[in-house]
Amino acid sequence: MRVKICGITKPDQGKAIASMGANALGFICVPASPRYVTSSQIRAVREQLPDNVERIGVFANSTIAEIDRIVAEADLTGVQLHGDESPDFCVQLRQVLPQVEIIKALRVKNSQALEQVDIYTSYVDTLLLDAYDPQQLGGTGKTLDWDALQAFNPKCAWLLAGGLTPLNILEALSQVKPNGIDLSSGVERNPGDKDLNKVSQLFEQLKSSHFV
Repeated sequence: MRVKICGITKPDQGKAIASMGANALGFICVPASPRYVTSSQIRAVREQLPDNVERIGVFANSTIAEIDRIVAEADLTGVQLHGDESPDFCVQLRQVLPQVEIIKALRVKNSQALEQVDIYTSYVDTLLLDAYDPQQLGGTGKTLDWDALQAFNPKCAWLLAGGLTPLNILEALSQVKPNGIDLSSGVERNPGDKDLNKVSQLFEQLKSSHFV
């Protein structure tokens, strides 16, 4: 299973989390976020990582030119769109960044929100389902209605996010069958400051049930 730990800000934490088994790290490229990092900060983490660990930049309503610039400066392997980006925007971004994974995050407010999923599956590589919050784009600590997602089976790979922790991850995965998971606030002491004990506990849980 793909395990993405998002909101990385510190090189030593990024290196430790990758060594524990995370195969993707997320970096928040949204200046308003408390987890925001610059391209140079991402590069500092990148220098501590093996090449097989994916590096995903998280953007929200950025321009294609800005995304392209940061992907190049920070040596990112993927782009996560966490704003109101349209399918047409995804098409244009793909033309500019043909070799970079495009992940579209959808903040699920209700069952109707899932209906918009199909319009993206032809234009992105991966979907990410996160909990809806009117004030925050992500890292809210809120969980999704896992029961409502039991039959969720889009035409592309998808990641489950939203309030996942070492304590609830096995319950979530007993109900929902994503291709991967994404955690941020559930393994933190403070925004951007990961709790390595919680990350270790997460992987112990996943390994105990043979998810990784």
